[in-house]
Amino acid sequence: MGDEKPFDFLRTLFEGVIAGGTAGVVVETALYPIDTIKTRLQAARGGEKLILKGLYSGLAGNLVGVLPASALFVGVYEPIKQKLLRIFPEHLSAFTHLTAGAIGGIAASLIRVPTEVIKQRMQTGQFASASGAVRFIASKEGFKGFYAGYGSFLLRDLPFDAIQFCIYEQIRIGYMLAAQRNLNDPENAIIGAFAGALTGAITTPLDVIKTRLMVQGSANQYKGIVDCVQTIIKEEGPRAFLKGIGPRVLWIGIGGSIFFGVLESTKRFLSERRPTVPQNTYSEKSKD
Repeated sequence: MGDEKPFDFLRTLFEGVIAGGTAGVVVETALYPIDTIKTRLQAARGGEKLILKGLYSGLAGNLVGVLPASALFVGVYEPIKQKLLRIFPEHLSAFTHLTAGAIGGIAASLIRVPTEVIKQRMQTGQFASASGAVRFIASKEGFKGFYAGYGSFLLRDLPFDAIQFCIYEQIRIGYMLAAQRNLNDPENAIIGAFAGALTGAITTPLDVIKTRLMVQGSANQYKGIVDCVQTIIKEEGPRAFLKGIGPRVLWIGIGGSIFFGVLESTKRFLSERRPTVPQNTYSEKSKD
């Protein structure tokens, strides 16, 4: 215990913010077209045709939200994870990762939801620009319009964040114990791809519900989560809850690979450039 480094909350927060923001922007830019196709598939009712034009519609406005949301998520997740790992015994590490992921998701949702509402309205062709979407939503739907589907968003994203990061961290821990070394970037990327694809498949029905509630606008086709579920089952059948599962699994699988690969490499880059504190200075202070 005497050799354990003191926990630096602010340093961990800072590095998490930088690493998370970098990873989020890289992933969103690379995979935005797949996300657009997924959204249009889920929003289509009945036999509506899929439109493949404007697959980057809304990207610039979305990055304005993705950067702070990703930075906030990892900035909250990392210090909470480190703190909980020091509090709970090693065999409860999965609980630590689930809890940290959920708390990070709640914090990031305050930025993610308005960003997601604007993005999905643009992806489905309702608006030509992010500024136009913001003005229309503000005037016609008010502040609550930016948080349309907030409950369904949390219903999808809290379990998604918690499960994805837990799967990733647990596999990574097991791999490092077996290999008895730190993992390289390709290995982190492969584990991230598996964790993302599996979690994406599991949470697809929740994603469909969230998409329907967010893109309905002022039409109010659904009264809430329960009504949305009942209406989809009645009008389209249970299979509708798996709409877009292919693009979603592909998008999140590749996204997980890029995100965790970039995240770990950025964290390592920042860690290697931490200012070193001389050990004798710390020892002399402790003697006083």
